[in-house]
Amino acid sequence: MPIEIKIRKSEPVERALRRLKKKLERENVIKGVRAKRYFEKPCDKKRRKNKVMAFTQMLRDRHQS
Repeated sequence: MPIEIKIRKSEPVERALRRLKKKLERENVIKGVRAKRYFEKPCDKKRRKNKVMAFTQMLRDRHQS
């Protein structure tokens, strides 16, 4: 599914590019491209995901108290 940005009348190109970047960021396109830039071993993927899950759980525990 291609991402489209329609340039409005008398809209500067810079603003349209900014909207495109925001849309790409919201849909995690940039994050996915950066993640696939290098090969990551399955054990490293699992380790990274566990680390993220532990961090988010720690934040939840901290804010519930």
